[in-house]
Amino acid sequence: MKLSIIIPVYNEASTLAPLLERVLAVPLDDSEIFVVDDGSDNETKTLMQTAVSEHHVQLLTHPQNRGKGTAICTALKHVTGDVVIIQDADLEYFPEDYVKLLAVYEKNNAQAVYGVRNLSGRSPLMRWGNHLMTFITNLLFGSKLNDMETCYKLIDRRLMQSLGLSSRGFEIEAEITSKLLNRGIKIHEAPIKYDHREEGKKLTPWDGIPTVKTLFKYRFNKQQSQKLQIEN
Repeated sequence: MKLSIIIPVYNEASTLAPLLERVLAVPLDDSEIFVVDDGSDNETKTLMQTAVSEHHVQLLTHPQNRGKGTAICTALKHVTGDVVIIQDADLEYFPEDYVKLLAVYEKNNAQAVYGVRNLSGRSPLMRWGNHLMTFITNLLFGSKLNDMETCYKLIDRRLMQSLGLSSRGFEIEAEITSKLLNRGIKIHEAPIKYDHREEGKKLTPWDGIPTVKTLFKYRFNKQQSQKLQIEN
């Protein structure tokens, strides 16, 4: 099974190189890596160019910062794997967990598997904010998710490409989840490791507002997430 790994990057010079080393060290049968430069500074651009020349990494570039959602949408036009996963570049997530998520995916003949973080011991703001977003999702869609906001969403590539994603920012997580649930897709879950970092953190409490708006948008306007035929 071929895994397509999408890494949106914006000014993450200090973490990009060690992240790529960890991603490349994961024992996968087949994989491809797309790094999306979302208008980064010159230092980060230089590191990305080095990574492309030294490793089997494909680089896509936005001249200006357009947001995580747009970076993901750009990469989805190019991926060719059987399944897709998003990888943040800040070292909070552990690429070794790809293997665990793929095992759950194959065992259950799944179309989507979410990695569930253990947020105990994290800041109350982060913990309760995440719980609130997940609670609202479950309330609106009748789901039983434990971590809607997780970055690690392992999804069938053709299904992912058929969702017609359009979110520009971090609300992309809510759009993906809403559209999967509106289609009746069962989202499986598996525990993953997580190391919260404050350095370089771009997500703020205010990002919860567009997330909630997105959840309501796709819950009460299902034409926005109408079923599209998955091309073979």
